[in-house]
Amino acid sequence: MKTLVIVTHPSIETSVINKRWVEELKKYPEKYTVHELHKAYPDGNIDVEKEQQLVESHGNLVMQFPVYWFNCPPLLKKWLDDVFAYGWAYGSKGGDKLKNRKAALAVSAGIREEDYQEKGRYRYTLEQILTPFETTFRYCHADYRSFFAYYGTETESGENVPGQELEPTGSLLDKSAQDYLKFVDSL
Repeated sequence: MKTLVIVTHPSIETSVINKRWVEELKKYPEKYTVHELHKAYPDGNIDVEKEQQLVESHGNLVMQFPVYWFNCPPLLKKWLDDVFAYGWAYGSKGGDKLKNRKAALAVSAGIREEDYQEKGRYRYTLEQILTPFETTFRYCHADYRSFFAYYGTETESGENVPGQELEPTGSLLDKSAQDYLKFVDSL
């Protein structure tokens, strides 16, 4: 079965990393379904039944998003709240639709990897920050398989100064995209 990749980026057109990852995934439509939430639901009104059917019609599930304020974008949180409903994703009345489904995250983080350390600038690892997602998947009896991350587009000072971003070059972007596909395929 194909892998469903739920992409949640409010401005994918101006994205560097997430946009490149989406472009790479779309080269292989026989392997991946790329579902962009902001394009599907610009008004934020999620068709829960349609989304649940989409998840059910695929094998693995990947949620791809930029880390926003050490969390996910609001539309992904709404999607999780609405779609992972009692009686479908969890609960005693048929809530087993995610059971044993392999699930993972793919995130871009503007902060450098060294800042995401227990002794780093923010005192928490990215793994710790993403723990609520892992816990959600485990609560729904999904087979959580970890996360893929691309770190760092901030300046040395930690401020986003126009013209001083540490944007990845073409070769770094290509390597990241290839590594991402390997990660998704390894699920």
